[in-house]
Amino acid sequence: MLRAILFDLDNTLIHFGERQFFQRYIPAVSRVFADVMPGDLFLQRLLSSTGMVLNNDGQIVNVDCFMNAFCRGYEEQRGEFWKRFIRFYETEYDQFRSLASVPAGVRDMLLQLQERSLKLVIASNPLWPSIAQNKRLAWAGLGGLDFDLITAIENMTYCKPNIEYYHEICTKIDERPEACLMVGNDPVNDMVVGVIGMKTYLVTDSDPAGLEVSRATYSTPPAGIPKPDFEGPLQAVHEAVQALMSN
Repeated sequence: MLRAILFDLDNTLIHFGERQFFQRYIPAVSRVFADVMPGDLFLQRLLSSTGMVLNNDGQIVNVDCFMNAFCRGYEEQRGEFWKRFIRFYETEYDQFRSLASVPAGVRDMLLQLQERSLKLVIASNPLWPSIAQNKRLAWAGLGGLDFDLITAIENMTYCKPNIEYYHEICTKIDERPEACLMVGNDPVNDMVVGVIGMKTYLVTDSDPAGLEVSRATYSTPPAGIPKPDFEGPLQAVHEAVQALMSN
């Protein structure tokens, strides 16, 4: 019996051009650190630290993995640096809202799923702070919904496509993989969970260019990813849910 649905966020519940986003995001966030490190050093550290998080092995929380790498040589300023990141998301992140668009009917779809007593998880790759995840949810008109879990850099110890990321979610929501459905647009990051018996739904109505950045995060896709159990537009997820709940 289906008991929980995991939704990817970026280019699943909210659409935006990743290349355009990062072309604006990188200069904006680098200015926050302009007084302590030049832009090229900031970018180098941001990318290398993000790479460390993507390969985190579960020993420490992702935020500590990121900050350990980003603050190497600046250890005494670690607390201040994290405050700078958070202040950026609090005060400047909403400038990128204009780059996003929202599929029709997303909020109503999620509310209908909640009415069926299904647990709902935002299973976005946990590279971002909770405040950034919540702001993107607000952009999608999903602010204030009662999700059972929103994965973020502060509460996870793995990232996609590591299968342990999904095991970690299942532990947090106290559900078996077989009782969950993963909905996302990425054939690797989102569909890999099929190897542990979780049902999968590949969303096909997002722009394939939205996978550009995520594809750059894995040099070789994991082998043996099963075909999705379902695929189609986001609005047809309810059909997959109905089929799984009828079993």
